[in-house]
Amino acid sequence: MPDLLLELLSEEIPARMQRKAAGDLRARVTDALVDAGLTYEGAKEYWTPRRLTLDIRGLTPRSADIREEKKGPRTDAPEQAIAGFLRGAGLASVDQAEVRTDPKKGDFYVAVIEKPGRDAKDIIAETMPGIISDFPWPKSMRWGEASRAPGSLRWVRPLQSIVCTFGPETEEPEVIPFQVDGVVASNVTRGHRFMAPDTFEVKRFDDYVAKLEAAKVVLDAERRRETILADARNLAFAQGFELVEDNALAEEVANLVEWPVVLMGEFEEEFLAIPDEVIRLTIRENQKCFVLSNKDGALTNKFMLVANVEASDGGKEIARGNGKVVRARLSDARYFWETDLQVAKSDGGFDRWIGKLDDVTFHAKLGSQGERVKRIVALAKELATHVGADREKVTRAAQLAKADLQSQMVFEFPELQGRMGRRYAEEAGEGASVAAAIEEHYSPLGPSDAVPTDPVSVAVALADKLDTLVGFWAIDEKPTGSKDPYALRRAALGVIRLVLESRARVGLERLLRWHLLNALALLRTNGSHEIWGRDSDDPSSNPAQGTTTGNIVVVDNPTPIIFDLLSFFHDRLKVFLRDTGARHDLIDAVVTPESDDLLIVVEKVRALQKLIESEDGQNLLAGYKRAANILAAEEKKGTAIADSVSSALFAEAEEKALYEAIETAEAEAAKAVASEDFEGAMSALAKLRSPVDAFFEKVLVNAEDEKVRANRLALLSRIRTATSTVADLGKIGG
Repeated sequence: MPDLLLELLSEEIPARMQRKAAGDLRARVTDALVDAGLTYEGAKEYWTPRRLTLDIRGLTPRSADIREEKKGPRTDAPEQAIAGFLRGAGLASVDQAEVRTDPKKGDFYVAVIEKPGRDAKDIIAETMPGIISDFPWPKSMRWGEASRAPGSLRWVRPLQSIVCTFGPETEEPEVIPFQVDGVVASNVTRGHRFMAPDTFEVKRFDDYVAKLEAAKVVLDAERRRETILADARNLAFAQGFELVEDNALAEEVANLVEWPVVLMGEFEEEFLAIPDEVIRLTIRENQKCFVLSNKDGALTNKFMLVANVEASDGGKEIARGNGKVVRARLSDARYFWETDLQVAKSDGGFDRWIGKLDDVTFHAKLGSQGERVKRIVALAKELATHVGADREKVTRAAQLAKADLQSQMVFEFPELQGRMGRRYAEEAGEGASVAAAIEEHYSPLGPSDAVPTDPVSVAVALADKLDTLVGFWAIDEKPTGSKDPYALRRAALGVIRLVLESRARVGLERLLRWHLLNALALLRTNGSHEIWGRDSDDPSSNPAQGTTTGNIVVVDNPTPIIFDLLSFFHDRLKVFLRDTGARHDLIDAVVTPESDDLLIVVEKVRALQKLIESEDGQNLLAGYKRAANILAAEEKKGTAIADSVSSALFAEAEEKALYEAIETAEAEAAKAVASEDFEGAMSALAKLRSPVDAFFEKVLVNAEDEKVRANRLALLSRIRTATSTVADLGKIGG
């Protein structure tokens, strides 16, 4: 079976575009080939800073012949119907159609359409120009004389050459002849821009890779990344240092070079007085270099850079030049650090930064960052008692949480927000909990990010995220589909993880309502906002919930907003619990629209999971469902069900035994629920298994006596009521 080799060589491909572009090329080419009737065994894409390459193996040499029949109208159908059939089938006249007979429907026309297969090379030559011309680059350009012509090629950078060869391993591959905007496909390519710029011919993929390697080009990006990391580790070890690992940087640098050469540079030791995170970020962002540490973890004044050329002097001049740029960048960083420190350590230094937050817009409809800080402070103080935090420390941490946004360092490196605030607070003599909360209140940033454990950090982190959620719900800027521009799903997951891991008892419904009304009151004091708020317990009294016009926020009734946000938390909690292995039906059995204590919900789910996994639990579930099905059927028919169970109407011992078991189980379960011992509540309910089994085995529910039947149905209703104290077992599958 033939193989296809395709290479598109450009002047340059930006690093951020390479991986996606290679994937787009594979998808578009293979889709086009399959649509044309070809099949293949495998396809893999490759990329470098200059080229996109596609290797397709086992491509069929020819598409299959196609024969299809299209049934048409009866031969005596109106002329208009017959004409429409002929147009659809591509026939010139009825003479080209066959006439067939159906014993019941009579004679009718059939169009027999035969399409002979085509050579794969013809299909490739036909489809490739369109794929290349319409390639979906995020940004592209025209160039040269041809760019003046309408419809000229737009490419990420000037397209220099196209390689397209096709053929089996046992034969000499042939070049597929096509051209795109004057660039003609061939079997000729180039190697490294500087070390091997001459052209050379290639055959199939293996030959192509070997010749590229000889021409100082490593085609596989993953191999370039592994080479960079391995060489950097080895060079660092040889000098007595350790590489500070950075996989994301390694992948980025691998997309900047075709022939990675790892070198070591250095800067003056005096710059080590700058915080480590500043040094690392400065060197990483500005020079795409790695930092090194001593065995004890402290940063050194050495760094690793990756060149794209083997220099005649061993890279000394390259390393010296990079060191010069790094020193200039670190000089700027030191200036920012020292200037910010002077502000932070001066009298009222943080207050100067906090005051400037009033001039920074958080959101046009939600006020400034300064207004947001006031809301976070109020909410954090309210949360302090819920998480066991010192109220004064929480207040101070919330006041300082966003102050570093006005520092020069964070203005230059926004990634350092929080971290620099912590350093400035420590240098200014703030307490350890307050300083830590300034950094940790942004956490967790994702499902794998660590959750803060200090109660002060937990309180401020919860306040920060809850204020964001309440605010955007109030102005109806909620996530839709896959769009979540304000990362509200992440904020909700952060709240869930903070609550669960700190075991905080937070009644969200009351807290969210309180904060919404309090936030509106705070915004109302600002002259740039007009806010009206009116509380109501009737969700239907204001279908519009919250509305905005310009920077005017109108909330007539917070209740629908709060319960919609609560529902959003429930959805996020379900996702979180499913990721931990909890069954979705158990979550649905526990969560109700009013569930607002996330910790209690999780405890109930875990207790229910344990019950259902036991034999008693499975049998109880079967008995419950049998009872629920009988009740549902009788309720649908309008059968009378007694308001309460009368022991005087018991005719069977099993009725009495079940009644007594329910009485006992209800009391024990209620007591356990009151003390939040949900496993104990489930264990109490599990004791119903035997009497329920015995009841259904010996007792006829639909007795002839109406009073006895109504009493027995009431007994079944007690089973449903007893179990509902913990969960709705009717929502559990299996």
